[in-house]
Amino acid sequence: MNRYALASLWTITFTILDQGTKALVLNKLPLWASRTVIPGFFNIVHVHNKGTAWGVLDRNDITWQVPLLIAITIAALGFIAYMLQKTEERDKWMVSGLGLIGGGALGNLIDRIRLGEVVDFLDFYIGNYHWPAFNVADSALTLGAGAILISMYLNRNNASAAS
Repeated sequence: MNRYALASLWTITFTILDQGTKALVLNKLPLWASRTVIPGFFNIVHVHNKGTAWGVLDRNDITWQVPLLIAITIAALGFIAYMLQKTEERDKWMVSGLGLIGGGALGNLIDRIRLGEVVDFLDFYIGNYHWPAFNVADSALTLGAGAILISMYLNRNNASAAS
């Protein structure tokens, strides 16, 4: 599978998973509601976030964050396409990472354009300590960053072995 097909597969798969799970939450769970899945550890919640990761810039008293985040995401998708073009065909970790980040970025971009905010619903916690709610797109972004780090590590080792 060439790099464009592999990256597209990751992007399309995670965009569909993200939007499908968000549609379920939007249709089945009222805003601010919570359903316990694993007591003391995991809930499905329905929250919205106008800001970035962990609620940074999630404020109602400012109006510029959504257009700014849309513009940044579009620029990032362009940079991902550029990086994909420059990536070697054999570097499956980098290609997969770029595709995963593309899928995560696209999933949250669709929410921002359609709703003006991102739907989050995965709530992990221990006792009263909650990790900020997130979604499948955020998971794809994290997995993609991890895959890129693995690629960089492997390529660094390959470069060291070649010299």
